[in-house]
Amino acid sequence: ITSIMNRVRNLKNKYRNEENITDEFNYTKISADTTDNSGTVNQIMMTTNNPEDWLCFLLKLEKKGVPQMDVSVLNRLIGRYSQAVTALPAEKYSQDESYARILVRFAELKALQDPEEARDQFHLARLNCKKFAFVHVAFAQFELSQENEKKCKQILQKAVECSAVPLELLETALQNLHLKKKQLLSDEEK
Repeated sequence: ITSIMNRVRNLKNKYRNEENITDEFNYTKISADTTDNSGTVNQIMMTTNNPEDWLCFLLKLEKKGVPQMDVSVLNRLIGRYSQAVTALPAEKYSQDESYARILVRFAELKALQDPEEARDQFHLARLNCKKFAFVHVAFAQFELSQENEKKCKQILQKAVECSAVPLELLETALQNLHLKKKQLLSDEEK
């Protein structure tokens, strides 16, 4: 547990440092870039600063491009998700579904860029939001995409053991894993 907590602390410090550098860079280009959205971010942080508002903002931002096809969109999204994760304390929001969705989506975006950092983010999501089955399924899907079927199965089994809900989601994912499907959940099941 100490090792995990040290790793979480290191990740938080890393993203704080990256955020400061990014904020300085963004500050110098605000007038030239109308897609910056810093006004919206500042408004969220100064007023409500809750996971629901952050998630709504981030999902709207994602509709403006395809991160799998455009590196600048991917980098912008990763920066904003990083800001959200830093702004929302895990101790306060670990039981909040929107917070869990932010952590999972951040890890999924990181997977497009750096699988090792994505794995760390999935660990962080699972550590902070273990009651949500979709968090475990997303991490298991990531491991399956990295061709680590054994780790995928372990994640799903541990999710069942820690009583993540809904249990049916985990059972379906395990069943699809046993059937050797590439996707643990279909779009309809998600």
